[in-house]
Amino acid sequence: MAQWKTEALILAAGLVCLGGCLRKGINEWVEKDRIVTVKGLAEREVPADKVTWPLMHKDIGDNPATIYNHMEEKNTAIVRFLKANGISDEEISIVPPEIIDMQAERYGNQNITYRYNATSVITVTSRQVEKVRKLMSEQAELMKQGIAITGGDYRYSVVYEFTGLNDIKPQMVEEATKNARSVAEKFATDSGSRLGKIRNASQGQFSIEDRDANTPHIKNIRVVTTVNYYLRN
Repeated sequence: MAQWKTEALILAAGLVCLGGCLRKGINEWVEKDRIVTVKGLAEREVPADKVTWPLMHKDIGDNPATIYNHMEEKNTAIVRFLKANGISDEEISIVPPEIIDMQAERYGNQNITYRYNATSVITVTSRQVEKVRKLMSEQAELMKQGIAITGGDYRYSVVYEFTGLNDIKPQMVEEATKNARSVAEKFATDSGSRLGKIRNASQGQFSIEDRDANTPHIKNIRVVTTVNYYLRN
């Protein structure tokens, strides 16, 4: 009799445990599709850490050899100006002059004053962003030497870059995820639920843009994470 009672108690306890497991499983099955999708934003403003500065100048004439000599003289003066202000040889590159024969242009204006139009470009690529920006404001020194740095050509515009994204990615993703959780907790509270575990998440893409048109050397970095949370009763 005692053995029968023991077996009955064990069976009853097993049924109770089984019932609890089934109830939990049913609740989880019912609630498995109760999720909230939220987005978290992280933004930072950072200074550019690399600059590419093309210094373009032009010359015209009828004698290619004379034009070439003029371009060489100007290039020498520009390089001297750059190096005197702390720009190294490694940061300076010079491409061969581009000379256009205006008379050979099929659709060009034949009533031209000079036959040849030459363009030369010296490019500064540097991590010394502030120093280069300072030199840009001192181009008048070149004007005094008869060298006009021309602009307006989209091929030779100043470019600022930020190359340290990998260094700040972890902190920004963490910040975006925290912001997403705050939104999800507010939603859960307002809906009378409890916030559960993360179902899944996607980081999204990082974007790097100029802060505005007037300060291209300041970059705005942003990332948006999308997180799905379970909701519990």
